Amino acid sequence: MTLDDIYMKRCFQLAECGKGHAAPNPMVGAVIVCDGEIIGEGYHRKCGGPHAEVNAVASVADKSKLSRSTMYVSLEPCAHWGKTPPCAELIIKHHIPKVVICNVDPFPKVDGRGVQMLQDAGIEVKTGVLADEGWHLNRRFFTFHSKRRPYIILKWAESADGFVAGKNGGQISISTPETLRYVHKMRAEESGILVGTQTALNDNPSLTVRHWSGDNPTRIILDRSLIVPVANKCFSSDTQTIVVSEKDDNGNYPSNVKIVSLPFDSNGVKMDALMKYLYETNIQSLIVEGGTKTLQSFIDTSLWDEARVEKNPRLLINEGIESPDFDLTPDRIENIDGNVIAYYRNQNG
Repeated sequence: MTLDDIYMKRCFQLAECGKGHAAPNPMVGAVIVCDGEIIGEGYHRKCGGPHAEVNAVASVADKSKLSRSTMYVSLEPCAHWGKTPPCAELIIKHHIPKVVICNVDPFPKVDGRGVQMLQDAGIEVKTGVLADEGWHLNRRFFTFHSKRRPYIILKWAESADGFVAGKNGGQISISTPETLRYVHKMRAEESGILVGTQTALNDNPSLTVRHWSGDNPTRIILDRSLIVPVANKCFSSDTQTIVVSEKDDNGNYPSNVKIVSLPFDSNGVKMDALMKYLYETNIQSLIVEGGTKTLQSFIDTSLWDEARVEKNPRLLINEGIESPDFDLTPDRIENIDGNVIAYYRNQNG
């Protein structure tokens, strides 16, 4: 492992501190090294706040050292004015002579312009250090801008014999208290959470992060005919809810609920229209929590990036609603509180 790799891995560690808060901006970490010693560090804490490079420079006690330092940053410094000034200009202002970058930023207003601005100022720039790890760190951000859709995570829990619900869709307790907290942690890390009509009716879910700390994701309910009662928990005022339907708002919904009319077919909502709407609404990442019909529609169209399947090996249902048709080999398996979590990646999405 090279020194560049070591310092870039530290950038990744710092960037992770912004998970759940930086979105829709990417998670970014920055490290400043002078004479083999780290003299400054920073990460992007929250969307709208100072970027990682700004926080790293601010943390340097002796600014005179910057003119003979190297800055390591996990994503290309921005070159445009947004909610904050361009980070590339800050680097130039402090005469930092070398910048080592993991990934070039695919955001259209950056996309190589930051690198070019630094090089035009005579700064040595190196890119592509641990690029695959950097892509994984910001896979939500990169997928959103390259595929113009959210990064999609499928999630469901099933019994040992492969059922997600009991007879006639009756709710069953598959998760444990510990895995339930894990699921709410997942929710806090994503922009949106989606369920279909039957899940909203049968389970009456809140779709919040009440068992974890963090922001609630935007709730997306697929309700073709607007039959989910307004009194259901998914319409509570603690967060925004988007209802995707063929019908127009009938005026019965609270102010935090938005009715969006999109085309449906025999299989449900038309996926291309849904993806376009979620992209335009800036839903950068999405957890799909079911039920089986909704999950299967994403699987069949290969519109998913990760799947996380929880299995309770002690629970047998014998009859009910079967889990989605999903015959893939997991990347890894984790045991949490007696339940098994299998993780999958879509190689063809």
